[in-house]
Parts: sequence; structure tokens; C-alpha cells
Amino acid sequence: MSEPLRSTAKGRVVLVDDHPIVRRGLRALLDAEPDLEVVAEAEDFAGAFAALASARPDVILVDVSLGGSDGLELVQRIRAAHSLPILVLSIHDETLYAERAVRAGANGYVMKHEATRVVVDAIRSVLRGQVWLSERITSRFVRAYLGAPAPEERPLLSCLTDRELQVFHLIAQGLGTGGIAKSLGISRKTVETHRAHIKEKLGLRTGVELVQFAAQFTAKLAT
Repeated sequence: MSEPLRSTAKGRVVLVDDHPIVRRGLRALLDAEPDLEVVAEAEDFAGAFAALASARPDVILVDVSLGGSDGLELVQRIRAAHSLPILVLSIHDETLYAERAVRAGANGYVMKHEATRVVVDAIRSVLRGQVWLSERITSRFVRAYLGAPAPEERPLLSCLTDRELQVFHLIAQGLGTGGIAKSLGISRKTVETHRAHIKEKLGLRTGVELVQFAAQFTAKLAT
């Protein structure tokens, strides 16, 4: 457990999550800490950048899934415009998303099912300029750097690119080609290309199989 930040000023936190009840819980948790305070909340890209401009935070917490948008893309955009620490907080499997988050520009990744103290420690760590990753993910990074084989199999969806993973999750949410194209700001043809690549990589034959697999996979993660 890390000690509170040694400063008279509290660390100013912005929360970006599309679930109001999650933001409420995080606000209650962080505002109870002597060295942290939530200064703004947002549920989407526009709200996040408005909060960054008005609240001038010291750190921003971003969820991977923001309705029909992608939190990793938001991380990339924030990193391109700001130097403040970014911590990704999500329900999604860290073995699938932690590396992607760091590659996008995040300073750390913590899963929502972790103990509240772990979340607070993660925030303090990135505020100190450190990188926060679980021991499991840190070990994977070190082994990859050393060229050593991972002790466990790679996640099923690790073969997908970031954009393909976005499309996969939107398929799981029930969006069709047109809805995905609108959500991501790309053409229907590009969506169809991504769908074809996803099917090929996952060994699925038809669009129906893809929709069923995406829904079942997401439902399994939620249980």
C-alpha cells in the first residue's frame, strides 16, 4: 500500500466512464482520501476534453469502453495533446488490454475488480510518474523483452488489431455494419473488411457465427 502524496495540494482527478453509478462510487472512494479529489466527470470524448480544459486535472482515469466509443482511442488523443498521467480502469481482461493501453499512451492499467486500495495505490503511483501494472502483466512485459516464452497461452482475441477489437466489441453490443461505421467514423466497406479479418482470425465461417461468438464471449466475461 502506498503512502499519501506528500503535498499540501490534493491530486486533481478526472473520471471518464459511461456508467454514472461507477463514477459515483469512484468519486466517493477518492474524495475520502486525504490527498486526492475528483474535480470533474465525463462519459464520452467531448466531455473528457471539456473536463481537461476546465478542471485542469493532475491525472485522468479512463475506461476502455465508453458506450459506442473506444477508450484506447481517447487515451491516444489525450496523450497527443497533454502530458498528464493517464490510468486506464476497466473490467476488461488485463492480458488483452494492458499492453494496448500502454502502447496507446497510458501510464497504467488496473482492473475494476481489484480492491479499492489497489485502485488508490495505482492513482498515486502514476501521479508520482511511475507506471502501474499488475505483477502478472509486468512479468509478461519482462519476459517479452528478454525473448522468453510466456508461461500461459495468449488471450483468444490477442490476434486482433486494436481496430478489429473495437469492431468485435461493437458487434457484441448488437450493432450492425451501419451502426459500427457511424460509431467509429469509418465507411461500411471498411467495417466489412474488419469483419472478414476477424472471422478469418477466429476461425468463424459466417456473419451469424461471428455475432453469436461475440455475444457469448462478452457474456462470459461479464459473469
